[in-house]
Amino acid sequence: MCAVTTSATTVFLPMLKRCKVEVRNIRPARSTLCQLNMTRRSTIRPTAISLFSGAGGMDIGFERAGFRTLAAIEKDPSCCKTLRENLPVHTRVIEADIRDIKGDDLLSDLGLERGEVDVIYGGPPCQSFSLAGKRRGLEDERGMLVGEFIRLVHEILPRSFVMENVKGMANWEGGRVLEFIEESFADPIIWKGRQVHFSTTHRVLDAADFGVAQHRERIFIVGNRMAGSFKFPAPTHGASGSILSPFVTSGDVLAVLPDAAAPSEVALRVSGTIKARIAAHGY
Repeated sequence: MCAVTTSATTVFLPMLKRCKVEVRNIRPARSTLCQLNMTRRSTIRPTAISLFSGAGGMDIGFERAGFRTLAAIEKDPSCCKTLRENLPVHTRVIEADIRDIKGDDLLSDLGLERGEVDVIYGGPPCQSFSLAGKRRGLEDERGMLVGEFIRLVHEILPRSFVMENVKGMANWEGGRVLEFIEESFADPIIWKGRQVHFSTTHRVLDAADFGVAQHRERIFIVGNRMAGSFKFPAPTHGASGSILSPFVTSGDVLAVLPDAAAPSEVALRVSGTIKARIAAHGY
């Protein structure tokens, strides 16, 4: 998570940039991500809180789409340094363990009331759910951090939320993880004398389908409490011969870079040792 270009950005930024952040006269039944941000005048940017911010890829995507991220919560000191260097001044970087963050305290620090934030977004640590990990899931300490995301959504009560994770979450133990998440969000919440709950939907998306020069699949779980359903955007890119724009290739991206300078003597010497090592050891 120490690279600004994260998996969340590769999938979500192209989608978000297609949204028109116009929040006047939006009816709850209509369904795009930007339309989940209700009751705001068009002169006010919809507000957001970022959880498990990492190096800020998802934050950059939301900012470019017109959202105003008020706080980014991240535990890793190196990531927090990156966030402070790259995020706008209006984003408060909070270097803390998510388990120590209480919704009421965070809202008070931001000068907000429960129910006023437009969206909470983030990607809880995914090692437990990755095919490359040990797949311990919810019993693993990192897997339980998914529950912390849900807790803060309930405590802050945003109008909507977006959770991103590895696609393995979709099939872990026959969908147990997804069932846990969706049932938890569906739990009724009493707010201002009435009962509310979050409706959720999910889909595995491939970054390449939205103009990124990389096949990178991630699951996105989107929820809202505004009585409307969310509709995922259709792919904009596809294989040659389709009605969509062709997939963007790495060559398309790299072609705009200036010609590389000739390697230095040190670089040539180091590359020679690498080749020798591979020949001798196979790696």
